Amino acid sequence: MPRPLGELEDAVMTRVWEWNRPVTVREVLEDLQEERSIAYTTVMTVLDNLHQKGWVRREAEGRAYRYEAVSTRAAYSAALMNDAWSQSDNPAAALVAFFGMMSPEQREALNDAVRMVQGPASGTRDPEDPEEPEAPGGADTGSGR
Repeated sequence: MPRPLGELEDAVMTRVWEWNRPVTVREVLEDLQEERSIAYTTVMTVLDNLHQKGWVRREAEGRAYRYEAVSTRAAYSAALMNDAWSQSDNPAAALVAFFGMMSPEQREALNDAVRMVQGPASGTRDPEDPEEPEAPGGADTGSGR
């Protein structure tokens, strides 16, 4: 399970995820400097740490590196949620409490996600499928269906 990213690690990874391409320390630095005063070596150290932790891979380009995310922000968020949920002594109650904190938009996104995981055929019955039971009151006519 991944440990939560620190504040500066998250700021750096946010850019790597949003840009969705290999990035240089200089690119990240220039973008971060629009929000805060930060040194090149600090950004270089953060990206090196993220590489050591397995969050980014890097490829040499001249004397510098280009860094690229190993997984998506969605996968990171999912791993954090799964870890928090699995640590509960009552997972069902934890889910109920979590769902209770959700906005209507978040609950709709959850419903959409459940439908995607279950697939399009979930909850529907193919009337031509012989494995499915007949509807109540229906009779088998023996027609070799």
